[in-house]
Amino acid sequence: LYSRNNSELKNLNKIHKLCLPFTTIFSLKTYKEIKQIILEKKIDIVHVHNTLNLVSPSVYYAALSCKIPVVQTIHNFRLLCPAATFYREDRKGIGKICEMCVSKGLNSAVKHKCYRGSRMATLASASTLKIHRLLGTYKFLNYICLTEFNRDKLLQLNSDKKQVIDPNKIFIKPNFVEIDTQCIPYEQRKNQFVYAGRLDKLKGIRLLLEAWTEIDDSNLIICGTGPEEQWCKNYINENRLLNVKMLGFVTNTEVKKIIGESKALILPTQWYEGFPMTIVESLSSGTPVIGSNIGNVGSVIEDGVTGIKFKFDSVESLRSSIKKLTDMVSSSRYHYQLNYISDINYK
Repeated sequence: LYSRNNSELKNLNKIHKLCLPFTTIFSLKTYKEIKQIILEKKIDIVHVHNTLNLVSPSVYYAALSCKIPVVQTIHNFRLLCPAATFYREDRKGIGKICEMCVSKGLNSAVKHKCYRGSRMATLASASTLKIHRLLGTYKFLNYICLTEFNRDKLLQLNSDKKQVIDPNKIFIKPNFVEIDTQCIPYEQRKNQFVYAGRLDKLKGIRLLLEAWTEIDDSNLIICGTGPEEQWCKNYINENRLLNVKMLGFVTNTEVKKIIGESKALILPTQWYEGFPMTIVESLSSGTPVIGSNIGNVGSVIEDGVTGIKFKFDSVESLRSSIKKLTDMVSSSRYHYQLNYISDINYK
């Protein structure tokens, strides 16, 4: 295992901080250390998860110089979007899906200070992408994408007749969880739906609570904390949503228990997401997912089999999906066993 932590940035002297935009593009320290590990440990393959900021793409060159193959797992959209999210807020603070870096170039991200609200940090991230695209760095790598949606997005790099990535080196392998739980039959479940995640506009928590203003025959359990927590509490009080309960921080074990006894998990996300593990955990207990019809959430859910997809920005569409939910316990569990257990993953 080789890892770097951004906490190192606090201890850098002025000269090293000035050099950071350049070491983000290529870190000589990482190059030397990775190469040493490969030679000493006789490494056969290098598997990379994240290179920004301190590791840098130099990890690829260290492996390639030793003629060792590299696998890069794609957890987000960093290779196309310097902020990695395909999402930004406008001047009024209204968030929306944004793919300007794909259609108009990486300068769009710099203009809008998309990475951490800093033009300099965004420039460093965008420059890394631009330089390594020109060098052909990404063409030599093998890729693991977690979903078909991620693969399709990654291949958008090969526009304008330029092959930045070799399509034959992209493989789809979703994440997995190993959970051996007993599925509670649909008719024996509590009359409740559950939201588990960060309380954030990005996650669609406002849309969810707006939908619940006209749902009075089922309870909503909210697990999580975040910047929208106070807004949620105020909204629940102002609208007298007596069938909504906020639990705050809940341990992963307790969240799984709540999901397992609920009718459905609700994921009203407003962006593409990475690969939400809550979906797999939910399906493992036979609990279907009501989710937004965009990005990875939309691509993972099978309508009528593992849940229901709704129009991501429509309160009415979400309400309708909640009301038409039927028993999908067996099909959800079967889909999990077919796709998301360890044996399948290893194969």
